[in-house]
Amino acid sequence: MRDTTQGTPRYLRVLPLVALAIVAVVAGYMFRDLLTFETLRDNREALLAFRDAHYAVLLAGFIAVYVAIVALSLPGAAVTSVTGGFLFGLVVGTAANAVSATIGASLLFLAVRWGIGEALTKKIETSEGRIKTIRTALVDNEISVLLLLRLLPVVPFFVANLLPALVGVRFRNFVWTTALGILPGCAVFTSIGVGLGGVFDRGQAPDLSILWSPQILGPILGLAALSALPILIRGIRGKKEI
Repeated sequence: MRDTTQGTPRYLRVLPLVALAIVAVVAGYMFRDLLTFETLRDNREALLAFRDAHYAVLLAGFIAVYVAIVALSLPGAAVTSVTGGFLFGLVVGTAANAVSATIGASLLFLAVRWGIGEALTKKIETSEGRIKTIRTALVDNEISVLLLLRLLPVVPFFVANLLPALVGVRFRNFVWTTALGILPGCAVFTSIGVGLGGVFDRGQAPDLSILWSPQILGPILGLAALSALPILIRGIRGKKEI
């Protein structure tokens, strides 16, 4: 069966998603025990020595691995983000984490959009009822919704990558809102990694529960509230017009 609007066989358009799923399953099984804090602790000296001798190579390799983790939706993104801070410090680590996550999310977005997202978007646009209403509301508030997906901690990262591709948001808006929206979280994870050496020296494990502390969660939720403000204003204006 062909997609007449694109002239590409439907099965060819699904191949990237099938390939991603297969690679994700295989990689998840093979590396399930590697992306852990225990692995980082046991290999810390070797990693730090390699970083000091081959900084650019390790940075490029780190970014490549992180991009693959995000693009394939593999577990271990949190550990990788913390590792970025441990290896490269707060500034470079935050930049590396943000760039890697943005590239990986963009690759996944394009694969889903090219595979089934475009066809699904067209079906939604030609449909009626509640689904079309939700789609219209999303288009009208695209930037705010995309930023909310990134800032709200209850939204899993892979969901925030997949959903926009399925409902047809603009790719350029997806990219820049991803890069901007994940910065606060990247900075927090990276800062945890900066102090990771001392944590290992004390024989402890990193405490990621700090992410839910008021001093961390409060500012992020504040940014989420600012992102939601345009939606609220449009809603109030719409009610007044009615």
